[in-house]
Amino acid sequence: MSNLYYESDANGASLKGQTIAVVGFGNQGRSWGLNLRDSGFEPVICVRADESRERAREAGFEIGELADASEADVVCVLVPDDAIPALPLSRKDDSLTIVASGYSLAFERFQPAGDTGMVAPRMLGPEVRLCYEEGVGFISAVGVQSDRTGRALARTLAVASAIGGLRQGALAMTPKQEAVLDLAVEQVLSPALTHVNQTFVQTMLAHGISMEAIMTELILSGEIERSYRLLREVGFAGQMGFHSPTSQYGQLSRRGYYDHLDVATTMAEITENIANGKFADEWDAEAAEGYPKLEALLEQHAGPGIAAFETEMRRRLGLGLLKRDTD
Repeated sequence: MSNLYYESDANGASLKGQTIAVVGFGNQGRSWGLNLRDSGFEPVICVRADESRERAREAGFEIGELADASEADVVCVLVPDDAIPALPLSRKDDSLTIVASGYSLAFERFQPAGDTGMVAPRMLGPEVRLCYEEGVGFISAVGVQSDRTGRALARTLAVASAIGGLRQGALAMTPKQEAVLDLAVEQVLSPALTHVNQTFVQTMLAHGISMEAIMTELILSGEIERSYRLLREVGFAGQMGFHSPTSQYGQLSRRGYYDHLDVATTMAEITENIANGKFADEWDAEAAEGYPKLEALLEQHAGPGIAAFETEMRRRLGLGLLKRDTD
């Protein structure tokens, strides 16, 4: 079983006298900065001269240039993975650099001097702040890539605790393990679920069921979303009692009907492509070319035509489109 860390494993004194810089003030950077400050630390926000700098200044933080982060004892790098290698950071041998995703460390896109660690919240950036304010915290993944000072884990745990990442417990994971798992959810599980959903829609349409009814059943009613919440809150066995006997029998008796499909081979191939670094190479090449394939894929699968269809469907069902702040 995985080792777990809790607040009792962290000691804020590990950061006593240490200067802390946060690079980036987006979804994660804003939450980390505010949480660190509310936990008694004084992080300097190091960002480019753009709107994020103004937001950080309005929030009352001391502002620094990106290069200024090099002088901090502890730096939390909270910008997108593909932007990290280009940062003008030069780290000291006794410093600690923390990332919120294992990707750049796992695939050697970022190898700063000194200690390197990871605190990866299993939570969207804005929710990192909300969960801290609510006092419940969030589950995270914590690991050390390099420990040159003998203090890497202690300091990483102190940062994790300060942002609320140990209140519910943190899974001990290496950056490589975290990166493979995270990418596999996106590349292995998500496409499989999309394929199953699309096949289900076509099957229901063939039986004369309207698209409105299908979308309501799968998404818009929120039933499946709430069922997954029950899985989190009470577990699979616990939530089963909320289903009717008909539902229970139908779900459980048909479980083996897809066993003849060789899903495992495809999943293994995609996962190996992640673990051996080939996807990271592919993504580097895509970025170097200006993201042409990504733009084409977004146009095909999530472009204006799809958005218009979804908007019209929601309008006909009397539903609005919630606005999410991505800053």
